[in-house]
Amino acid sequence: MPEKTEKKTSGSLITWVRRITQTGMLAILGQWSFYGIFRCPFPVPFVDCQTCPIITCWGRITTLFWGFWLLLPLSAILFGRAFCGWVCPGGMVNQLIGKVSITKMRVRNFFNRIAPWGLFAGLIIALVLWLGLHNPRSMIPIRIGEFWGSIRLSFTHATNFWLIRTFVVLGLVAAGFIVANLWCRFACPTGGLLELIKRISLFRIFKTSACNDCNACLKVCEMGSRPDEINCTNCGDCLKSCPVDAIKIGRKRV
Repeated sequence: MPEKTEKKTSGSLITWVRRITQTGMLAILGQWSFYGIFRCPFPVPFVDCQTCPIITCWGRITTLFWGFWLLLPLSAILFGRAFCGWVCPGGMVNQLIGKVSITKMRVRNFFNRIAPWGLFAGLIIALVLWLGLHNPRSMIPIRIGEFWGSIRLSFTHATNFWLIRTFVVLGLVAAGFIVANLWCRFACPTGGLLELIKRISLFRIFKTSACNDCNACLKVCEMGSRPDEINCTNCGDCLKSCPVDAIKIGRKRV
């Protein structure tokens, strides 16, 4: 009994630490994420920041831009897809929306086995736009007048190409009110990239042979996943859920 209580306390502590970390990263990277959705003139945001005409965008800070793209794959090699569950401002926003969504969709069925492949479809689309079409600038960023008015003008002077991209992304995020974390689970290109890298990650949350497939972990997972499976972000919420103590954190031994 004391061991079970200790495990729940440890799991709750990890959850609180994660929430604090997410809040801090929202304060640090939130403005950059906002620009990426509403102000970035490129179809694929966050990749051409050094040539972006929006001088005030945080992505123009060299240390932030290169630091982000160097640390992102490194974090995946070390901790799998933990970036999505611990750092990403968009991930936190989607999780907050997921708290009030109509369905959590935390079940193992055919749809939930197939839908996560949308992550790789999103990654392929982003790569085609960025590398294949050279990420053409398709919006004139407006920085005149008050803040929301300039955003409205940016949308007014954007091409149909940029508008379609933006409304598709916003629509998928808004769909999170219906299916929890839909964007992060089924569409995010960054999530697709990290899913590929996390296969070689050194540290992770994983199931041991003691797992009896009761799916108690699945029922508490915001991403509708189980440890070390697709869409697992190493968030740690499941650590306190397993009745047979089959969930561990650390280096998985083959």
